[in-house]
Order: sequence, then C-alpha cells, then structure tokens
Amino acid sequence: MIKNIGHIVKGKYLFEKKKNLDIYNPSTGKIISTASNASNATIEKTLKSSVEAFNKWKSYSIAKRSSILFEYKVLLEKNINKIAKIISKDLGKVHDDAVGEVRRGIENVEYACGIGEILKGEFNRNISTTVDSWSEFSPLGVVLGITPFNFPAMVPLWMFPLAIATGNSFILKPSEKDPLASMFIVELFNQTEAPKGLLNLLNGDRDVVSSLIKDERVNAVSFVGSTPVAKSVYELSAVSGKRCQALGGAKNHALILPDADIDYTTDQLISAAFGSSGQRCMALSVAVVFSSVKKRFLESLQNKVSKLKFGLDNLNSNSFGPLVSKEHLESVENYIQMSEEEGARILMDGRISMKRKNSTSGYFLGPTIIDNVKSNMKSYQNEIFGPVLQVIEVDEINEAIKLINKSKFGNGCCVFTSSGKNARSFSENVEIGMVGVNIPLPVPSSFHSFGGWKNSLFGDLNIYGPDGVRFYTQRKTITQRWPSSGSSQGVDLSMPSNLKQ
Repeated sequence: MIKNIGHIVKGKYLFEKKKNLDIYNPSTGKIISTASNASNATIEKTLKSSVEAFNKWKSYSIAKRSSILFEYKVLLEKNINKIAKIISKDLGKVHDDAVGEVRRGIENVEYACGIGEILKGEFNRNISTTVDSWSEFSPLGVVLGITPFNFPAMVPLWMFPLAIATGNSFILKPSEKDPLASMFIVELFNQTEAPKGLLNLLNGDRDVVSSLIKDERVNAVSFVGSTPVAKSVYELSAVSGKRCQALGGAKNHALILPDADIDYTTDQLISAAFGSSGQRCMALSVAVVFSSVKKRFLESLQNKVSKLKFGLDNLNSNSFGPLVSKEHLESVENYIQMSEEEGARILMDGRISMKRKNSTSGYFLGPTIIDNVKSNMKSYQNEIFGPVLQVIEVDEINEAIKLINKSKFGNGCCVFTSSGKNARSFSENVEIGMVGVNIPLPVPSSFHSFGGWKNSLFGDLNIYGPDGVRFYTQRKTITQRWPSSGSSQGVDLSMPSNLKQ
C-alpha cells in the first residue's frame, strides 16, 4: 500500500482524507507515496499554530535562538547521508550530488547561527545635542516559503533557518513533486527545543499557495521556481499587501575567450551544464565561443561528454540522474526537436543515446549538445532545464556581452579567460546578477546573497545572506533625549534641525 505522507503541523504529522497528489521515483517511474492537498481546516490550524509559536518565540533571547539553530545544524550533519538517500529516491539525484546539496544548505544554517552578530543594530550617540538614535531589526511574524523540486533540502534551508533566527515563524510549502526530503528536515528541526509550530509544513498545489498568500496573518513570501510562477506569486503577494522575493528561471551563459584554458574550461562546463541533469537555475545552458577556438573547444567537449554515464538502472553508477517527471522529460525532448527544426545542428543527441541504454523505466535523457544556435530561436530564448548545452559562435567580446545582455533572464553567467583585463570588462558590463570568472556556477556563499536580475528575480531583496536578514526583518529607528529635570527650552514651532544646539 502506498503511504500518504500528510503534513507537519505543531511538530506532529497531520493526515487527512482529501485529494491525493502522487509522488514518483523518477528513476523507476513508479509511485512511492502520496500527499494530501491541505484542506482549509488544516491551513487554518497551521496558521493559528504559527501565530502562537511566533508570539512565544519573541520572548526567546538571541543567544537561545542561536543555540537552537546550532542544535539543528548538528542534527542535519548527523543525517546528511539519510537526507541524501531520500533526495535520490524522491528526485533521482546521484548520491554525491545530493550530499553536496545538503552541505550547501547547512552552510546557511551556520550563517543563521551567528544571528547575534548579524542582527547588531546601528547607533549614533549625540546625533543632535543630547539626542541619541539607533535602529533595531524586528521580525515580521508568520512568513511563507514556497520551494522548487530541484533542491528539496537546500532551498528550504536557504529560507527558514534565517527567517526563524531573525524571530519569525515559518510555513514551508514544498514542491508537490518531491516533498519527502523537505519533510524530513522539518521533522529534524522539530526535534530541537524550538516551540512546536515555529516551523510547519503543508503539502498541496497552487490552491494551497493562493490561500496562504491571501491570508492576512502571512506577512512575507519567499519563492523559488519558474519565471511565470514567480511573477504570479509576486503579483498576488503585492495585491495581498505582502513583501515578496520571488526567484524565477534562467538562461545562463558561459563566454569562452581565445586565451581560455580549453581543457580546464570543458571540465568546468560539463559539470555545470549536466550536473543534476541540468535541473539547476544556475546551470550553464549556453556556451558562447569565439570562432578561433570553437573547433578545439567542441572536440574537447564531445570527447569528455561521450564518457559520461547515464540511464543505468543502478542510479549511483550514473554521472547524473533522470529528469523529475515524464512531463518534464517530454518538454526537454520537445525543445531539442524544436532547435533542430529551427536550423540548429545537434552534435550529441541524448534522445538517441538513451535508446542504447539498459534502463527500461524512469525519465532519463542523455547529454545533448546543440551547435549553430541563433539568438532568435525559441529554443534559445526559453529555459530548457535539462541536460542540454547550446553553443553560439561569436568573434568579439562586445558582441558576446551584447548577446548575453539581450536575454530576458539575468541570473548567472561566467567568462573563461587568462586575461584580467577581459575578465574585468566582462564583469563590469554584463547585466547579470551573479558573475563568475573561471567559475561556472557563481553561487554566492551563505554570507553573501543569491539573486539575479530581470525576469530571474521579482522583488527588491535577494535570498539568504545580508539581503535575507533585511527581507525577514523590519527596521525600527528610535530617537531619544533625556532632558535635565526642570529645564525648559521654550516652545519652538519650526522644523526640528539636528544642527541646533
């Protein structure tokens, strides 16, 4: 019998008989569990417990909050392999990739553990005569996180540890495609001394998301997913009076200059383009190559890609795993077909190479390399989100920068070069939120912030790091004077000025 996983509310599993969402193992194509679509009654119970927990959490000292988060970090570290195994079963990631995801998530818990240092306010003594002024950062209340399928542990850990550290309670709505790892890390958090209900988890579809965003008890919304949904979430949040950070899709470019180390570059590009089956918002999906090195680049690239392992029944024998669903597999295959119809040339076709593999089930696709891509092709303009690398040829660095800047996305990009001058010119002139120099996945560490430009981010603040702190808090500025007893300066109706003595 397939197990219904329920929800986690006030530290306990809550089950209900309602519309079920099937959860598949992408490696086999078989249903492994089901989730209930949260009912209105369950949503109401969750919101009430979140408000109650927030009111209790406010009384906890910063030192106690930090201690609880450190306790949680230890629990995560003890369970890294177990979390990774759940991710492999639920999403199809190979084990090492899943372990890497969990470790990147733990980095953000470590940052949140230093909340005492992070939340230090700003202070000016005697800003005017006998007047002191300072700022404090207060929590918002109940905040909502909506997370994607491709990082079921890491992205939630980008959100709720920092939200909780800054004094909020948190409701997590994970992807309905693979919620099992998200549920386990929430279960681990509820083993700490934190108040029950401080971190709740609801499963469900867009109707659940809509109900939560519209509720007046939710004060902020953090979202990661595709651009169309990000835009929709941002608009609904704005109409509902919430602050929102909504991270969308991407079309990330790598520029390969003539002075690049080609062997190093192709090693890095293969990892960035095909790791996690290309299901990363920071995946490098376009190689922009100078004509003078294109032949050498493609020879090196194809030689190495031909040695990748994929589509094997033993998941961890693969270099990367399957796509998340049958529907997504068909979508990526359609983009490959579209590119060919638009006049591009398929150098390596993952659809054909899969036919030679022994896997008879699951949603596998081999690595695909597409040459002669043009910027007016729909297959180039849209996010493919699979193990597909498109190649565009250029002859001049400004031509490449112009091409990259014309993209409607602005998440990440990188340049491979041995020239500091070219690296600096590229970094200064690309209109992209995250830039790498000889680094293919320029994902900032936890004490910086992650976020793109244009249609890759809706909202004013990036996720995690310093921007995350600002997003989950509201500034309160206090100005005070203690006049001497019995003294009077008389009535003055003019606009106060700090220059007056």
